[in-house]
Amino acid sequence: MEVILFIIAGLFMLLGIAGSILPVLPGVPLSWIGLLIFYLIPGIGVNYLFLGITLGVTILIYILDLIVPALGTKKFGGSRKGMIGATIGLIIGIFAPFPFAILICPFLGAFIGEILNKSDSRTAGKAAFGSFIGLLASSFMEFIVTFAFLILFLYQFWSYKEIIF
Repeated sequence: MEVILFIIAGLFMLLGIAGSILPVLPGVPLSWIGLLIFYLIPGIGVNYLFLGITLGVTILIYILDLIVPALGTKKFGGSRKGMIGATIGLIIGIFAPFPFAILICPFLGAFIGEILNKSDSRTAGKAAFGSFIGLLASSFMEFIVTFAFLILFLYQFWSYKEIIF
């Protein structure tokens, strides 16, 4: 039973890392669920302080993950349509079969959104760049936190390895 729960927790940690790169998956919440499952393993005492702090970080990063791309677009003079275009471009970029699509498509989506908002091409390009930077910053922030959660998970595993195996 312990090994199965550990494997499930590990899968959630890996899904969290993937989710920090792929915006379809909520990376940090998935990683936190992995930590929670780890503490459900029989014989490992639940550390409420640890889970509470990591849950607080998870909620904060989740909220920031929603705000940062919009701030990037707004800072560079973008509109709501530009942000929507960037998000649609990001989703298309995940499934597009060409290299670097996940980086190129959000930029193109924001640019098209700004053009549809009746911006000139210079303003649209500037806003698209801001949206692109915001999305990159958000993904990087999420990756750092999911990686930190993975390190904490591995540290906790090492501390309780006798119980699991």
